[in-house]
Amino acid sequence: MAQSQPEITQEQLEAIAFVGNTLGPLFYHDPASGTTNALFEALGGINVTETAAAWPFAKEAENAEALGLIVSALRETKNDKTTLAEEFRRLFVGPARKAAAPWGSVYTDRESVIFGKTCLDLRDWMGEHGIESVVKEKHEPEDHIGLMLMLAAWIATNRPELTREYLELHLLTWAPHFLEIMQQEAKHPFYQGLAQLTRTTLVGAQEELALDVTIPRFFR
Repeated sequence: MAQSQPEITQEQLEAIAFVGNTLGPLFYHDPASGTTNALFEALGGINVTETAAAWPFAKEAENAEALGLIVSALRETKNDKTTLAEEFRRLFVGPARKAAAPWGSVYTDRESVIFGKTCLDLRDWMGEHGIESVVKEKHEPEDHIGLMLMLAAWIATNRPELTREYLELHLLTWAPHFLEIMQQEAKHPFYQGLAQLTRTTLVGAQEELALDVTIPRFFR
């Protein structure tokens, strides 16, 4: 007889929402747009030691290292986001080959295309459960890492009963692999720290929540 999965507690749901709402926009919005200015300012002003101790899921030492990179980089670029924007575009946007393409299908589809199976499976799942995209842009693939982190926050808050399924079947299947690549490819300390913090947080969440994740074959 199969063992029942442990229930995700309200505290853990709130932690997932915090992580998704804090980190997701940093992957999705170009720093030059100004959309994340308030978030940049808040992160740049944190106490690294205290925040690392309080950060959910990941180990404190890993948190401190990643947060240290993020905070120092934001303090150095406080008055000029040019280098952040340039690195954001090099990693995620192009026009040259994206160093860390932010869509799941790029890694899980044999042809490394966007709007591949990972995206379509997520779209079908969202439709099945009556979930709409967390942003207004209609042409952005649903399996963008920033959108998926923000969606994790939305689900944890509004449809908590779907949180485990979403993390197991959609986000955690490919996100740690992508984040490992991003950490290797990133040249700016902010994005090095962001990749590290996000990956260790997601891996820690998988362990703490006893999530059963099947890793697909990666083609990139």
